[in-house]
Amino acid sequence: MLEAKVINPFLEAAANVLATMAMVQATPGKPFIKKDGAALGDVTGIIGITGDHQGSLSISFTKPCILQVMANLLGLEVTEINEEVCDAVGEITNMISGDARRRLEAQEIMLQGGTPTVVSGENHSITHIHDGPYLAVPFSTPSGDFTVEIAFNKQ
Repeated sequence: MLEAKVINPFLEAAANVLATMAMVQATPGKPFIKKDGAALGDVTGIIGITGDHQGSLSISFTKPCILQVMANLLGLEVTEINEEVCDAVGEITNMISGDARRRLEAQEIMLQGGTPTVVSGENHSITHIHDGPYLAVPFSTPSGDFTVEIAFNKQ
């Protein structure tokens, strides 16, 4: 079940974490329903969510976007998606999940996040903990794009 009151805090958290941690301003695009596991980026963090709702959150970065995020985080140029970049994507995914869960607590929706998993490489796929379609929201930044995908079932 895709409820705006549950989904919007994750989208707000994604923009907030990238703005505060990496000084990257992200503009959301038009949401769409996604029915396959093909990632819309070059490196993806995914985290399982349990509690009042069950499902998962993923964030897929294009290479130009994540390299700029890394440059802003570290203060030095990163030229490839390596282990350090993958670790950072895991941490960013965890921060977005935590920020969103805090926002949802204000609505008395209690969720817990698992440990993020990171997948990278051209044409990689994502497996959400959810049966059926899920919501994908593309974001654009001055240096590239990323996509947040959210899949939830109400418990």
